[in-house]
Amino acid sequence: MSEKALIAMSGGVDSSVAALLAARAGYECFGVTMKLFENEDVGISKERPCCSLADASDAARAAAAIGIPHYIFDFSEDFRREVIGRFVEAYSSGETPNPCIDCNSYIKYGSLYDRLRKMGFDYLVTGHYADIRREDDGLFHMFRARDRKKDQTYFLYSMTQEQLSHTLFPLGPYIKDETREEAAAAGLATAEKPESQDICFVSGGYADFIEGYGGRAFADGDFVDGEGKVLGRHKGIIRYTIGQRKGLGIALGAPMFVSEIRANAGEVVLTENERDLFACRVGISGLTAVSGSFPAAGSIVEVMIRYGAKPARAQLISVYGDSAELFFENPQRAPAKGQAAVMYDGDELIGGGRITWTKK
Repeated sequence: MSEKALIAMSGGVDSSVAALLAARAGYECFGVTMKLFENEDVGISKERPCCSLADASDAARAAAAIGIPHYIFDFSEDFRREVIGRFVEAYSSGETPNPCIDCNSYIKYGSLYDRLRKMGFDYLVTGHYADIRREDDGLFHMFRARDRKKDQTYFLYSMTQEQLSHTLFPLGPYIKDETREEAAAAGLATAEKPESQDICFVSGGYADFIEGYGGRAFADGDFVDGEGKVLGRHKGIIRYTIGQRKGLGIALGAPMFVSEIRANAGEVVLTENERDLFACRVGISGLTAVSGSFPAAGSIVEVMIRYGAKPARAQLISVYGDSAELFFENPQRAPAKGQAAVMYDGDELIGGGRITWTKK
């Protein structure tokens, strides 16, 4: 009897080809599209079929073309609590969230993975660009995908050994153009489907979404300098992020940058010296290690402080419980609380955590 694989099919080309490759490899495949929200619930027009129930039709057509059954699982309550709720709370607290990490941690490798195991499936298959290998030490390790521009290991740093042992990433060896070629050759309608570049549940500005979704208006407050001198008025802390220069709505005779958000005081700190945005020390919490353990204190690692950033060399100063401190060889621009600091050893993903503090 062949092993059973549940394919997370979003309706895009990547997950469609992941399903195609898993079926070709001989797995007994079942496609599933997760219903995460209704477009109207998050203020998105019915015509925009991103990550909502409307995408299920594309996924179903791809599954039919491949010759596998297709189902829909409703995780909208989980998504509302674990992804949208965390997104809103982070911005409300002056932090910069990454909902794609939360979606992977709490939905794909939370709700969906738990459902998969209870149903007796052997593997979860997704369209992530990443590479899982079982090495000579008997442990599962994760490596960057061949397509560095599409590599998604940054979003997967919290995966456990147990999850890795029941996960397949068929697209790890593929370049995106090759993925589309596979889809076209198989006659999949998703072959030329464009990618969504924005957060799936937000249409327009983040601030408008947060106020509209939560029914809460954020009060105006003061722009201040590093010493607390009032420079002007802002339109609510959720409209600003660390490092921001454009769209501040204030003219002070020189370019200004957001260097800090003081949520409790309702203040946004500005500086005209961009060097004030740079930090050498970064503290992280919620630390996870893909292979089960972290390098010893004093080890040199490469760190991405946001998705798409160039990995920067840093020393792992200390590890205490689920927290750690990093010291960068070169100061990093605008590391933001709430974002993930993800560590690598060359191509191998080590793990990571959420940024909780920064120092020069």
